[in-house]
Amino acid sequence: MQTLTNWAFRNKAAMALFVIITLLIGIISYFRLPMEFLPEADNPQVTVVTFGQGYDAGSMTTNVTEPVEKAVASVNGKTNVLSTTGEGYSQVSINFDSKTDMKEAKNHVEDALNGVSLPDGVGEPQISQLNTSMIPIGQVSLTFDDGLTKSNVDQVKNDFKPLFENEDGISQASVAGENSDHVEIKLDQDKLEKLHIPVNAVMGVLQGQDVSASAGTATIDGQQSTINVTDNLTSLNALEDLTIPLQVPGAPEVHLKDIASVEKVNTEDTVTRVNGKEALAMILFKASDASAVTAGKQVQNTVDKINNDYEGVEAKTLFTTGDMVENSVNSMVREVALGALFATLVILLFLRKFKPTLITVVSIPLSLCITLLLLWLSGVTLNILTLGGVAVAVGRLVDDSIVVVENIFRRSQNEQLTKTTVLQATKEVSRAITSSTLITVAVFLPMGLVNGSLRAFLLPFGLTVTYSLLASLLVALTVVPLMSRGMLKNIKLPAHHRPARYLSVLKWSLNHKFVPILLAVLVLGGSIGLYMALPKAATSANDASFVAVSMNFPSDTPKTEIKQRLTDFEDELEGFEGYDYIISQYGSSEEAAQYGEVSDPDTVSFTVIMNENADAAQFIEKVNEAKKDEKGVTITASPSSIFGGSSNSTITYDVVGNDTNEILTTSKKIMDSMEEIDGVKKVSSNQDKTSPVYTVNVDTEKANAQQTTMQISSLLNPRPIGSISLNDQTTPVYLNAGVDANSVKDLKDLAIATDSGVVPLSEVAEISAKEKPSTVLHKDGDLYVRITAEVTPEELSVVSKNIDEKVNEIDLPKGVSLDKGGAAEQQASDFQDLGITMLASILIVYLIMVLTFKTFRAPLAILMTLPLASIGAVVGLLISRVPADATSLIGALMLIGIVITNAIVLIDRVKQNEQTMIIRDAVIEACGTRLRPVVMTAIATICAMLPLLFGHTEDGSLVSKSLAVVVIGGLTGATVLTLVIVPVFYELLHFRKSKRQRAQQAAEGEKVEVAN
Repeated sequence: MQTLTNWAFRNKAAMALFVIITLLIGIISYFRLPMEFLPEADNPQVTVVTFGQGYDAGSMTTNVTEPVEKAVASVNGKTNVLSTTGEGYSQVSINFDSKTDMKEAKNHVEDALNGVSLPDGVGEPQISQLNTSMIPIGQVSLTFDDGLTKSNVDQVKNDFKPLFENEDGISQASVAGENSDHVEIKLDQDKLEKLHIPVNAVMGVLQGQDVSASAGTATIDGQQSTINVTDNLTSLNALEDLTIPLQVPGAPEVHLKDIASVEKVNTEDTVTRVNGKEALAMILFKASDASAVTAGKQVQNTVDKINNDYEGVEAKTLFTTGDMVENSVNSMVREVALGALFATLVILLFLRKFKPTLITVVSIPLSLCITLLLLWLSGVTLNILTLGGVAVAVGRLVDDSIVVVENIFRRSQNEQLTKTTVLQATKEVSRAITSSTLITVAVFLPMGLVNGSLRAFLLPFGLTVTYSLLASLLVALTVVPLMSRGMLKNIKLPAHHRPARYLSVLKWSLNHKFVPILLAVLVLGGSIGLYMALPKAATSANDASFVAVSMNFPSDTPKTEIKQRLTDFEDELEGFEGYDYIISQYGSSEEAAQYGEVSDPDTVSFTVIMNENADAAQFIEKVNEAKKDEKGVTITASPSSIFGGSSNSTITYDVVGNDTNEILTTSKKIMDSMEEIDGVKKVSSNQDKTSPVYTVNVDTEKANAQQTTMQISSLLNPRPIGSISLNDQTTPVYLNAGVDANSVKDLKDLAIATDSGVVPLSEVAEISAKEKPSTVLHKDGDLYVRITAEVTPEELSVVSKNIDEKVNEIDLPKGVSLDKGGAAEQQASDFQDLGITMLASILIVYLIMVLTFKTFRAPLAILMTLPLASIGAVVGLLISRVPADATSLIGALMLIGIVITNAIVLIDRVKQNEQTMIIRDAVIEACGTRLRPVVMTAIATICAMLPLLFGHTEDGSLVSKSLAVVVIGGLTGATVLTLVIVPVFYELLHFRKSKRQRAQQAAEGEKVEVAN
């Protein structure tokens, strides 16, 4: 590394040009780097959603879900298959290993489903595989003064949608909240009975009317021609005039309008409202090569254009990820500026001279510019993960420069500052700062070498930290010595004074080694005990940008009542403070199904977009107070994010088996045991809702079971029978038999056509009723019930342990198994993975130090800083009352690199001194000399972390308050203890040699005295 410093002194003009060019290109790179919310990464899941209007949960399970499950059973790489089936819908989720190529996996699922035949009236399966590039760039609401009329909906689709899609930064705009039209033919049962016309006869006439097909080819007028057959049904009148054939000879002609009403109706299956008004939502996706910030500005410009150019419509930007990225960038700039300011004050406080302070601070912008250039060349985008990497690295950027400047400054206090002095001072610390920087890189870079989709998240973070640290090392070895030679040569500096008090404490500790070592062991043991008892938490809700509120109604609740309760509770929510927008949604749509989303027909959801500085936890508390007045509905509120999902503090148990009764009985026992535990706020299951299921047992001697099923289905549910072209648009047609079975008697009296004539259903079948779950759930083909316990986030690990103890006391029936999941399992997995990463990092660190010092014992003394750092980290978490979460372990990873830096600077000086001194003198001199740079780098890093400690955490960021607490606490404790324990432990590792050297020195001293 000395070669770099020598080269810089030989090429001063080139170095000056290098600094200027680096700053310019760095600034250009900042503006050229694509800004995204997240890097592109696949979600290891493929979802298959199928809609079948008129089919109950049992029919959908038998005819749709189970065939899909069997078809995907042979797909390679899957970990499990989960399915949820309800009235009119089926959702099958195939989860894959994170190493799987998800595009290939989706193709395999599509191939597997090609051979599946689904019954009439069931739509095509919607197959989706999501990745982060499919996260909407923004969402816009459109409300109208006169409501959602057809002309307004057409205006959105024909005028506003192209406005957004014409922007070069937006690839697609999708309209949500639109209810489609269909034609309903409602039969009049009284007229049918009077004319003796069976429902099947009407259905036979209607089916097959919507024809547009080829009838083959023929030679006409000497030319080979194609014959196409089409119908003339292009209006409701044409449909009404269809002739219904009668079985009675000579009967008058009967048209469809004589026995049924034919009208075009709006389904009104979905409701979308924004801040209490009916709305359409425009969901926007950015082009692959566009910047999120640029696309976000284009969204806002288009919204402004709509509001200015069109009357009677109000467009609002609910959110854009561009704003979030801009906030993250502004936050980074602010934290970097504050970090640089704090570092400047620390250096100024210790050196008490402005010029050496300026030299050190220059390393921050220069290192960041080099980092931005390298990110641009690597094709890495500027997103919340790379910004998090910069925020983490800021505290470390000045460390190398501080060590170099301080050593040059110290040398110039005792001798004249010359080029040789600067080169020698830089050479003294070059090995230490190089090895410490490589060690920190070795800690972070492996984070980006993991397999699967996780790599896409961790690699940008690891690369950013790596680039910034290597850049800071380059600056410290080239620019800093050169600037020091130019700016410090004419400064008069006071003589360097050795820290007498510290050295007296150190000497006493070296003479009484067992005292500091025993003290360190006791404190370490106590910190381990504290950590084990410390609750491991989920992320706090306070900083959440979104709040998810859901209303779950009993399955027999009428749709009209659900919609009324939606607007009533919406009014309640609008009375709270702290939100920008409340988006109310009810029902499922084909648009949502394209992204694997399907909503329970009995569930209303509210998405609350919070103000920037609002406390989401307080909003959730208000919702929990308000729900006490709502009867006959289950209301939940939890923190959410742009990624969707809800509470990250839930513990789940899946009760899996083949016997429904045993599963339900076991799940009831588990739920009862959970409710007794402190810290459990709510216990629920996905089978809480039940509905009466009527079983029709057909006597096969009297009727055909399959034909009876089809007749009952067509009598009770509107059935799709084709489509009609209205106003050049294909509109589905449904046949409503007009039968309302409001009681068991009505069900028994249904007229069923058999070989012996039309008879009541009760004559050919027995009917029984039983309460069963309204949804059918499968896990890898088996039935299961998922029990969910919502717990206090700060006590996640403690409550999880108590739940485990209670659940393990329950005896499971034969054939029933229990699978645990949720936040506690995910947290345990995260902690385990990061723990393994930390262990690997420590081994790499030790290897690098052995290569640096060419001995085993010196690196062992340096590694002593790690347990010392853990003491401070645990105490910091305890004092701040910030619970440990996954990001705190990332802070511990960072701590490994930082604290070892100080120990290396110390021991490297000891090794240099050993060439001319005995071990005891070498240790004392090194500690006296290196005290100031060690304390300076520690305080500068701690101060640079303070903005993270008091700042706001962005959604998806790896940087949080717990990370800052771990780094600040760990570095504080490690610095204080390192200055005593590491020298003591180093001499202890060389105990015999040190003792022999001191004895020889004492003997030689006695000889000199005798000689005198």
